[in-house]
Amino acid sequence: MRKVLITGATGFIGSHLLARNLKDGNRVRIFALPDDSKAKEHEGHGLEVFYGDIRDYQAVGKAVNGVQVVFHLAAVVTDWAPKELFKQVNIDGMRNICQASFRSRVERFIEVSTNDVFGLKEGVVIDETFDFSYWREPYPDTKLEATKIAWEFCQKGLPVSMVYPCWVYGPGDLTFVPLIADAVKKGEMIFWRKDVIVWPAYVENVVDLLIVISEHPLAVGHSFLVHDGQCDTFQNFSSRIAEAIGAKKPKLHIPFWTAYSVACTMELIWKALGKKSRPLLTRYAVKNLGSRLQFTIKKARELLDWNPPVSYEEGFRRTMEWLTQTDPELWKQK
Repeated sequence: MRKVLITGATGFIGSHLLARNLKDGNRVRIFALPDDSKAKEHEGHGLEVFYGDIRDYQAVGKAVNGVQVVFHLAAVVTDWAPKELFKQVNIDGMRNICQASFRSRVERFIEVSTNDVFGLKEGVVIDETFDFSYWREPYPDTKLEATKIAWEFCQKGLPVSMVYPCWVYGPGDLTFVPLIADAVKKGEMIFWRKDVIVWPAYVENVVDLLIVISEHPLAVGHSFLVHDGQCDTFQNFSSRIAEAIGAKKPKLHIPFWTAYSVACTMELIWKALGKKSRPLLTRYAVKNLGSRLQFTIKKARELLDWNPPVSYEEGFRRTMEWLTQTDPELWKQK
């Protein structure tokens, strides 16, 4: 039994990681914003709740004190938010949690990064040895900077391990499958490049690898890509969602540069009007859903003897079961 701290524990991946740690018998402390209603629901249920802001070093230091393992998941995970917020939470927040963990001499520091840090390199199979590459978009670029900070602290002696998840999906998802389902249901789903490749990563697979690297003696100082072990096309993924919810399969295609121009225009309009809601199209979404990237999980398999415990087919089935039991009015929450 270990004492662990989870930042971002009320988010999508974090909530599954929290449940897994409790199931495994670990003593869990979560760090959440003071106004986080989900965190308040956990009070008095066998875990500690520390309230504060990842941007506040003093609060972070108190949360880290006395724990053995830190899972850092707190981040601004969207493609539409103020640039300064991305910087403060994703970059400054990372520096705070790394510094506090270093000073407290935690035994393991596990960071959840993103496969986005490797950029848009097509025609090659990307592994953990590839150089980082910027997108010129706030989410992936601030996550890239945060990842660099973690590795800098690793060089100082912080026992860092890292995962680079691909397209995380599963029950409780708010930013991927439900948004696609909402667009498909409303007949608003469009594609702007054929045979776009996606690498689904079922949330329980991601969590399982996080637990493994928090315990495995060879994981310190290493990073690991994670997905279900196979890819799909975005068109087929969307068609399977359509079939599950009883909607028409989307078939509308427009040129990539048309979609990108529309995204640029919509972003300018949204910024001019000061809208907080997300535009229908963003440049990040067009780039992300218009690429044919390839990723391998060979390193996790060979170094850690890890394989995804849930197959892509089973993960997709469970996700559709959850989705169809969820009110469609709640699908598009961002």
